[in-house]
Amino acid sequence: MRTGCYTALVTPMFHNAVDYKGLEHLVDFQLQCGVTGILAVGTTGESPTLNWEEHNTVIKTVASKCKKKALCIAGAGSNNTTESLHAAQHAANCGVDAILLVDPYYNGPSSLEIRREYIGPIAQAFPDMDIIPYIIPGRTGAQMFPEDIAILHKTYKNVRCVKEATGNMENMRRTRECCGKDFFIFSGDDALTFPMMTDPYIAASGIISVASNVVPAAVTEMTYCLGKGETERAQQILSDIEPLFRLVTVTTQEETPYGPVACRARNPLALKTLMQLLGMPSGPCRKPLGKMTQKGFNYVLATAREVHEKNPAILNPAGEFFNVDIKERLTNPACWSDLYYTEDYLKP
Repeated sequence: MRTGCYTALVTPMFHNAVDYKGLEHLVDFQLQCGVTGILAVGTTGESPTLNWEEHNTVIKTVASKCKKKALCIAGAGSNNTTESLHAAQHAANCGVDAILLVDPYYNGPSSLEIRREYIGPIAQAFPDMDIIPYIIPGRTGAQMFPEDIAILHKTYKNVRCVKEATGNMENMRRTRECCGKDFFIFSGDDALTFPMMTDPYIAASGIISVASNVVPAAVTEMTYCLGKGETERAQQILSDIEPLFRLVTVTTQEETPYGPVACRARNPLALKTLMQLLGMPSGPCRKPLGKMTQKGFNYVLATAREVHEKNPAILNPAGEFFNVDIKERLTNPACWSDLYYTEDYLKP
């Protein structure tokens, strides 16, 4: 696999249906901005709320658009191995290059079980597709350890990379130690990409990015520069886009008649709110995700303004591609309608 930026594509919605035309437009935007691969039905693409017909159609759509232009990775993870095998078969039929398998969530298998009863059987069944384990214990409550990843890498030629979102640099260094120099580590956390790619004991190869949904050109250039050892230029780009990394989780304090409560908006809520704010065809989130609070939206708006005021070239590619005036979108309240809850906290 090439070093570069892998984009977790947002699935747009319209009246609770997938807007496939908007999806194709988003893919075209990513491709025009030079990404080397696109991930269909990742977390930012709201994979938990897609039914299987939608899931399969999204993958087919993205794979078709990426053909001969960029790699296509399909999300096929589950907490049910049989279900993942079916998803992987459909992805293979669509001609994707790789499948992403998140650690099984909720039922919480051990690292040994994840290796033997989940990743291993799928890797064996699809030897011509790259299998990418996705390690994110903060969301799944489970984790496959570096030692088991290394056993898989030694056993199956198509297990040669991992999406690393543990947030634990020592775990990443252990992955490199166990898996060797020929193994690819991809950042699953925008904010850690720079240290992961510059740490010689991790030597990450790129990122499967959230922020790249909005700023693919900047994220791609940053990872390209890091891969070439051009850290000074990469640091300049990082300083321009770093505020966007804070949108993966936005936590605000909200008042209720019983006292203050923390309201945590997790990805993709803030990111899709930003995309709607900028006039991109992302659509709203599906329930049970809803909207930002007004405080949360104000934080998203302030972040976008900060990025645009510091360097307009960061958000301008989106403005040019989708034919919108970024400055107006960030200053005209008429562009913000219905992007956040306006009623009292306790009203239904």
